[in-house]
Amino acid sequence: MVKIRLRRLGAHKKPFYRVVVADSRTKRNGPFIEILGTYDPLKEPSEIKINLEKARHWLQRGAQTTDVTKKLLQRAGL
Repeated sequence: MVKIRLRRLGAHKKPFYRVVVADSRTKRNGPFIEILGTYDPLKEPSEIKINLEKARHWLQRGAQTTDVTKKLLQRAGL
Protein backbone atom coordinates (compact mmCIF):
# COMPACT_ATOMS: atom_id res chain seq x y z
CA MET A 1 0.00 0.00 0.00
CA VAL A 2 1.22 3.50 -0.83
CA LYS A 3 0.97 6.21 1.84
CA ILE A 4 1.39 9.96 1.92
CA ARG A 5 3.37 10.66 5.08
CA LEU A 6 6.02 12.85 6.69
CA ARG A 7 9.77 12.28 6.48
CA ARG A 8 11.71 14.00 9.29
CA LEU A 9 14.72 16.13 8.55
CA GLY A 10 16.51 18.81 10.54
CA ALA A 11 18.70 18.88 13.59
CA HIS A 12 17.96 17.74 17.12
CA LYS A 13 14.95 19.68 18.50
CA LYS A 14 14.64 21.57 15.18
CA PRO A 15 12.33 19.41 13.08
CA PHE A 16 11.64 19.97 9.42
CA TYR A 17 9.49 17.58 7.42
CA ARG A 18 9.05 16.56 3.81
CA VAL A 19 5.66 15.31 2.68
CA VAL A 20 6.44 12.19 0.63
CA VAL A 21 4.73 9.29 -1.09
CA ALA A 22 6.20 6.02 0.17
CA ASP A 23 5.44 2.34 0.50
CA SER A 24 3.83 1.72 3.90
CA ARG A 25 6.32 -1.06 4.68
CA THR A 26 9.41 1.18 4.50
CA LYS A 27 11.00 2.98 7.43
CA ARG A 28 10.04 6.56 8.29
CA ASN A 29 13.19 8.03 6.71
CA GLY A 30 13.69 5.20 4.25
CA PRO A 31 13.24 5.19 0.49
CA PHE A 32 10.30 7.07 -0.99
CA ILE A 33 8.58 7.37 -4.37
CA GLU A 34 8.06 11.13 -4.72
CA ILE A 35 8.35 14.38 -2.73
CA LEU A 36 5.10 16.34 -2.58
CA GLY A 37 6.19 19.27 -0.44
CA THR A 38 7.51 20.49 2.91
CA TYR A 39 6.22 21.32 6.38
CA ASP A 40 8.08 23.58 8.82
CA PRO A 41 6.38 23.61 12.26
CA LEU A 42 8.91 26.02 13.83
CA LYS A 43 7.95 29.05 11.76
CA GLU A 44 5.19 31.26 13.10
CA PRO A 45 2.66 30.49 11.63
CA SER A 46 3.80 27.04 10.54
CA GLU A 47 4.74 26.88 6.87
CA ILE A 48 3.11 24.29 4.59
CA LYS A 49 4.20 24.03 0.95
CA ILE A 50 2.55 21.16 -0.92
CA ASN A 51 2.11 20.58 -4.64
CA LEU A 52 -1.66 20.00 -4.63
CA GLU A 53 -1.75 18.63 -8.19
CA LYS A 54 0.70 15.85 -7.32
CA ALA A 55 -1.14 15.11 -4.07
CA ARG A 56 -4.49 14.92 -5.89
CA HIS A 57 -2.89 12.60 -8.47
CA TRP A 58 -1.66 10.17 -5.78
CA LEU A 59 -4.95 10.26 -3.87
CA GLN A 60 -6.82 9.35 -7.07
CA ARG A 61 -4.45 6.41 -7.54
CA GLY A 62 -5.41 5.08 -4.09
CA ALA A 63 -2.69 6.45 -1.81
CA GLN A 64 -3.70 6.64 1.84
CA THR A 65 -2.79 9.58 4.08
CA THR A 66 -1.66 9.46 7.68
CA ASP A 67 -3.68 11.47 10.20
CA VAL A 68 -1.15 14.31 10.31
CA THR A 69 -0.75 14.58 6.54
CA LYS A 70 -4.52 14.55 6.11
CA LYS A 71 -4.76 17.64 8.34
CA LEU A 72 -1.86 19.30 6.52
CA LEU A 73 -3.49 18.70 3.14
CA GLN A 74 -6.73 20.19 4.42
CA ARG A 75 -4.90 23.28 5.72
CA ALA A 76 -3.09 23.60 2.36
CA GLY A 77 -6.43 23.71 0.56
CA LEU A 78 -7.04 20.18 -0.72
